[in-house]
Amino acid sequence: MENNVTQISREDLQDLREAFNKIDIDNSGFVSDFELQELFREASFSLPGYKVREIAEKFVAGDTNKDEKISFEEFVAIYQELRSKEVRETFRKTISRRDGIHSFGGTSGISSEGTQHSYADEEKVAFVNWINKALANDPDCKHLIPMDPTTDSLCAQFYTLVELKMINLSQPDTIDERVINTKKRTTFTMTENLILALNSASAIGCTVVNIDSQDMIAGTPHLVLGLLWQIIKIGLFADIEISRNEGQKLTTIQHISQSCPWGSIHDLQCLFFSQDSRAYFHLLDQISPKGDGDDEMRISIDMSGLNERDDERRAELMLRQAARLDCRQFVTPQDVVAGNHKLNMAFVANLFNMFPALSRPANNGIDLAMLEGESREDRTFRNWMNSLGVNPYVNHLYSDLMDGLIILQLYERIQVPVDWRKVNRPPYSILGSNMKKLENCNYAVELGKREAKFSLVGIGGENINEGSAMHTLALVWQLMRRYTVKVLADIGHGEKVNDQIIVDWVNSTLQKGQKDSSIKNFKDKSISTSLPVIDLIDTIAPGAIKSEMVKRGDMSPEDKLNNAKYAISVSRKIGAKVYALPDDLVEVNPKMVMTVFACLMGRSLNKVQG
Repeated sequence: MENNVTQISREDLQDLREAFNKIDIDNSGFVSDFELQELFREASFSLPGYKVREIAEKFVAGDTNKDEKISFEEFVAIYQELRSKEVRETFRKTISRRDGIHSFGGTSGISSEGTQHSYADEEKVAFVNWINKALANDPDCKHLIPMDPTTDSLCAQFYTLVELKMINLSQPDTIDERVINTKKRTTFTMTENLILALNSASAIGCTVVNIDSQDMIAGTPHLVLGLLWQIIKIGLFADIEISRNEGQKLTTIQHISQSCPWGSIHDLQCLFFSQDSRAYFHLLDQISPKGDGDDEMRISIDMSGLNERDDERRAELMLRQAARLDCRQFVTPQDVVAGNHKLNMAFVANLFNMFPALSRPANNGIDLAMLEGESREDRTFRNWMNSLGVNPYVNHLYSDLMDGLIILQLYERIQVPVDWRKVNRPPYSILGSNMKKLENCNYAVELGKREAKFSLVGIGGENINEGSAMHTLALVWQLMRRYTVKVLADIGHGEKVNDQIIVDWVNSTLQKGQKDSSIKNFKDKSISTSLPVIDLIDTIAPGAIKSEMVKRGDMSPEDKLNNAKYAISVSRKIGAKVYALPDDLVEVNPKMVMTVFACLMGRSLNKVQG
């Protein structure tokens, strides 16, 4: 594999891609030469202005296309050239101590022509070890676990139960396990499992655009590891909610910074993801159980390893202390020394989940009004956006939409043209930054009224800019609804689809299937039983529903919820990309109910035409 070792790790490539995408906000695949300095800043590779101008002039002089536009591949080449000899030598030494980073050219279902993909063996090893621990006691996986982290068993076995089980570990009850094919392991049943997994991954916020079950069956390493990382990351960060823990996170950093010799919070945060394990010693000492109560266990962290001069040896001593907290996951000493951002972030997130340690301070300068817990509806909308690959990732539905950029990207997903020349892009100057964001929000509302023909009475850009939940939800719902019916319009060659057309289709299809159920509208109380959804699935995908799994007649609230869980999971299993949750059916949430029936209609019509 010697000629397949690349000089840029997967972490570097991912960071560079994220930086590039922030500047390439219109998704053209190119940035202009005058945006180079901004691009380098996003890539955390600051250069003086004169140096950037020299690079731009050199690039323009050698630009065979003469378009003065820089592709991602060209940017990576420039970045590689700028890496100092010392950095390159350090990087090579790091590589020689690890299992290796593989890269390969060519294209895939999600790549553009000429894109180079890479993956790091240490990530594969970390993920396999995490899966082995997480699924060790799962009876359905006893024939798979433990997997050997030194082989390609993860990618080779990924079309089995692993992905489905990991999704449910990250977001419990996302998949009704009664729907999973566990016994007959044929190509058909495994493909069904993968369709269920990909649609469920999308529903929890993973970006799976242009990835299909065949990509997973083929075990394409960068796709498998990329999707698995998204699933693991969502699980690790699921409990680190702003409302519960933002104060804890800040207080932890503040306390450690006061007890560390480095002084500044910024420097300490950088050390978490650098080549120095000393910050981790202080973190472990801060979060370890102090045994304050009579029944509480005390674990004292041995800090003597701080005096070890060898970086790897010191990292190993630190990880031995982490093991005493049962938190030696994701990183090896080499990963700590190499500063592998992804694995170090997973290590810290797991530490935080296991030992948040500190009570929330009464006042730490955070606007508590902005830290309200996320509702079920908020999470559904946020996951929908993230599954479409919006950039940056949406962590908080309201605050992350306050600059208008995510909303403008969603307009493009529903084929509403956006003039990106009118859009203010980050980084914003300190003075007037909110004005720039407000201008974006005004433009977003203007597009909604003028081009999308949305009902936005009483909604202005300032409402989005202020993070108003009511006004933001009103706009976001219309975006999601338009996206959903757009799929139907595409299948129907542009024919307009409204609620009544969907309701009529549901009833006529149920009648053709000789079913007793029907609906009057999306508020029909009979939907709380999920029987209209289940009967519809049974009609458009015969054999998908197992009658013994369905409760009919008199139903308790638990029966209704079980029916709903089954209906949602089977919908995803037959290929409908459903974002609604079982509670939406039980409570008859008309907005989400509409999307369920629309997605099933789209699946049925697409199957018929296909």
